[in-house]
Amino acid sequence: MTIDTKHFAELLEAKKNQLEAEMSLIARRNPANPNDWEPIELDGDNNRAVNEDEVADEIESFENNASVLENLEAEYDKVLVSLNKIKDGTYGKCSVGGEDIPVARLEVEPAADTCIEHAK
Repeated sequence: MTIDTKHFAELLEAKKNQLEAEMSLIARRNPANPNDWEPIELDGDNNRAVNEDEVADEIESFENNASVLENLEAEYDKVLVSLNKIKDGTYGKCSVGGEDIPVARLEVEPAADTCIEHAK
């Protein structure tokens, strides 16, 4: 099977940019490891008067951001792996059985790493 890797590289790059934009709303790149993202920390302004509800809301917001970030990062990592597979010539092969992933599946999910059968 011949896959138009240029087409899928464009789709994956667009998805990568979208995910980076989404992650930047709730997280920042870890300065110690730029390949890692971390949730935006709480304000940390101890000088302002806050009530317990505001503190609870900030903590809940931080925890929600961490949870959403975890899902976005997992998807982001799959996109990066797929882009690397395009570079090394292994894109479009099922990671379980080695068979070709149908182009129709890749059109729907360009970062798919398994065929439909092994995705079950």
